[in-house]
Amino acid sequence: MVKFIKPGKVAIVLQGRYAGKKVVVVKNFDEGTKERPYGHAIVAGVERYPLKVNKSMGKKRISKRSKVKPFIKVVNYNHIMPTRYGLELEEIKKSVSTESFQDPTQRAASKKTVKKLFEERYTTGKNKWFFTKLRF
Repeated sequence: MVKFIKPGKVAIVLQGRYAGKKVVVVKNFDEGTKERPYGHAIVAGVERYPLKVNKSMGKKRISKRSKVKPFIKVVNYNHIMPTRYGLELEEIKKSVSTESFQDPTQRAASKKTVKKLFEERYTTGKNKWFFTKLRF
């Protein structure tokens, strides 16, 4: 079978709390690990998408509406659907790893860095589709 869920691939979560949310695969485990003996991936996604912005809005209002709330999670391959889109994630790879799930403070720190990177990417206008809600 061809391995098509690779780091940088954008996917949609199908099951659970974050169903319908877009994620980017940070690291994949095709054969699984000792504690998770199934194919899974570490993903970083958007829990709350940024709101619409108009030209008539001021800078303060635009900055408030451009906030992104991220999440990081380990997801079974059966619960994500890959898309044709990709996202460069060198900085995200450095901040999110298997060790960041061990301690809540490490998890919070990695979420903060992911938030900063997502907001930076959104304000520059890159990967526009990733930061829009699904229609459904």
